[in-house]
Amino acid sequence: MRRKKSTGAVNSKKKTIDGITFASSLEAYTYAKLKEAGIDFEYEGKTFEVLPAFRYEAQYLQSTSKKKEMSDKTGKLVRAVTYKPDFVGEGWVIECKGFVPSNHSFPLRLKMFLDSIKDQNISVYIPKNQTQVNEVIEHIKNGH
Repeated sequence: MRRKKSTGAVNSKKKTIDGITFASSLEAYTYAKLKEAGIDFEYEGKTFEVLPAFRYEAQYLQSTSKKKEMSDKTGKLVRAVTYKPDFVGEGWVIECKGFVPSNHSFPLRLKMFLDSIKDQNISVYIPKNQTQVNEVIEHIKNGH
């Protein structure tokens, strides 16, 4: 039996505001509240590289689903790991997260992101409900 590929947040409902389709109702709520507060921001407007691409020159063999034998990946480019927060403003990012399944890659990607920006004085907010979004908005309005 094949496992179904995850397409985003569990039980999320897409919502469209101002021609933008948000992945969840929490993202749509955050967008509306940021606009209402008059805060400048971009929605999914910036991608951060948390681990640059590189070549692994030592022997690197990997199994694939299409072949019985392993494929030689020695010297091939290993793609960069990137992170794109939901909302980005001057000195802050917001990542709306409701329920995150335990096998989701987000916790690891978040740690890598935090490490990559640790010297940049960027505030990071990860609200999981509307009450927390309202709290984040107040932090940002008060100079985070």
